[in-house]
Order: sequence, then structure tokens, then C-alpha cells
Amino acid sequence: MVDLARIQKELQECNKDIEVSGISIKPKGDSLIHLTGTIPGPLTTPYEGGTFVIDIDLPNGYPFEPPRMQFATKVWHPNISSQSGAICLDILKDQWSPALTLKTALLSVQALLSAPQPDDPQDAVVAQQYLRDYHTFAATARYWTETFAKTSTLGVEEKVQKLVEMGFPEPQVRSTLESVGGDENMALETLCSG
Repeated sequence: MVDLARIQKELQECNKDIEVSGISIKPKGDSLIHLTGTIPGPLTTPYEGGTFVIDIDLPNGYPFEPPRMQFATKVWHPNISSQSGAICLDILKDQWSPALTLKTALLSVQALLSAPQPDDPQDAVVAQQYLRDYHTFAATARYWTETFAKTSTLGVEEKVQKLVEMGFPEPQVRSTLESVGGDENMALETLCSG
């Protein structure tokens, strides 16, 4: 059975220093088993300036089993599937320990963005490009970051106005924008699929 008290404590710990780490975790809806994590793209990488959203599902055996994490934000990286967002990272598999937390897992995912492991790829196409033509890889990763992970510089009211003009009801637009951390593109995707 999932230890809900531990999860609540982890969420408080993680969100306490969000200004410093940029990392946050919040429940998706009212369940503590389905969570959404966000990590900032590391500085001096093609992911700099992006905010990456990660879906987190906790198995019944958590914290004795690793959390299931995958990128909700599209990302171009050798160890992350460009199709599904699946992450190839040892601590999310056989190197998990109950001493680790969701925040350490997200920090490890963020570190993976800084230090790709192309010899143990999740996405063979991206890994080949990384190894054979790093310049093109970096340009593509930067483009994907700009396209999928950058939160628009528009203020909240401008985003609300824009989405309302597209025909979505204002209360729904506001709550959706809030749930995706102000990311206009993700809000639009959510509103269209909802």
C-alpha cells in the first residue's frame, strides 16, 4: 500500500525550496498517486530556459518500488523517447532505493538532461545523432526546447484572453493554465483533448 503520509511529506519538502531548485511536484487532480513534476532545463545545455513537465505514477509498492516517470513535455535526448517520453535512467529501474525521494528522482532526471548517456539510449535515433553529429543534435534539442518547453513570455491575462478568443470558456481556461504552470501550449493541448 502506498504510504500517503510519506508522499505528502515529500511534496512539502520538494515544494519548500522551489525558488532555489526550480523543481516542483503537485498532485494531478486529488490523487496522491498520480503526480506532475516540473524541472527547469539545466543551464549551459540545449534545454536551458525550458520547463519540463514529468508525469509521475506511484506503484502500490512505493517507496520500495521506483516511481514510474515519463516526460509529458516533448524532449530531444538520447535517454528519453522522443515518441512516448519514456526515460532510461537506472534509479527509475534497478538502482532505486526507498531512501530516495521523488525530488531526488527528478534531480537525477534533470542531471540526465545535462549528461546524456548515448551508449545506453532510450531513443536510438537521437543517440546516433548525438554521437555522429553533435551540432545538429544540439540545434534540434534547442529547437524542441523552444517549441515545447518554453513558457510563453505573455502574461497570464494575455494567455487567458488568447485562449478565450479561441472559444474556450474563461473559468476552464484559467484552471487549465494554472494546472499546467502557465504553459500556454500545454493548456491548449489539454483544452483541446478535454
